[in-house]
Amino acid sequence: MTAYKNHQLLERELAVDDPWHLDSSAFEQERYAQILRMSFCNGSVEHALEVGCAAGAFTEMLAPRCQRLTVVDVMPQAIERARLRTGHRSHINWITCNIQQFSTTDKFDLIVVAEVLYYLNDVSEMHAAVRNLVSMLAPDGALVFGSARDATCRHWGHAAGAETVISLFKESLSEVERLHCQTTSVNEDCLLVLFRKSGQSLKHSIVGH
Repeated sequence: MTAYKNHQLLERELAVDDPWHLDSSAFEQERYAQILRMSFCNGSVEHALEVGCAAGAFTEMLAPRCQRLTVVDVMPQAIERARLRTGHRSHINWITCNIQQFSTTDKFDLIVVAEVLYYLNDVSEMHAAVRNLVSMLAPDGALVFGSARDATCRHWGHAAGAETVISLFKESLSEVERLHCQTTSVNEDCLLVLFRKSGQSLKHSIVGH
């Protein structure tokens, strides 16, 4: 898909209640539970970054657990819906921007980027986004990545999905844990990976859900 078509797709999806069934789907609720568990496996987080907030379903879960939270989304409609949903919490910084252009001097203890990067035009843009995210991660910080798998994303018309982006993150980060979440639906098949910015060699596990 081109950037224009991806933008149009997101606009259409955000125009309806509960886009992507994030509130009503048992699969999505389990996915969120696993992302939260991975995000806080080492305790509290001072400053987190959420990349892509959709309509705020996960933002609402993440915000109370962080001292500070920065939320970045390319769609102003998504930012507004998430802001309303979270009750205008004063410790959240809302930024409308694409992830390739987002820049800050802050270093984040936690970065969560789920079901976002396949909206980019091609693998080179995904690689640029990955390098940008890694540069903003604090030493020993955690990054939780989630995505539909390559085959699913290509079926949807995107360039690539989870396996491709995981390999890009592994150029700079250590993989700590990997979960395979799926149901009988072809569209509910994703990988979740916890990475850490560390020079140590860390064991990872693959668990089916």
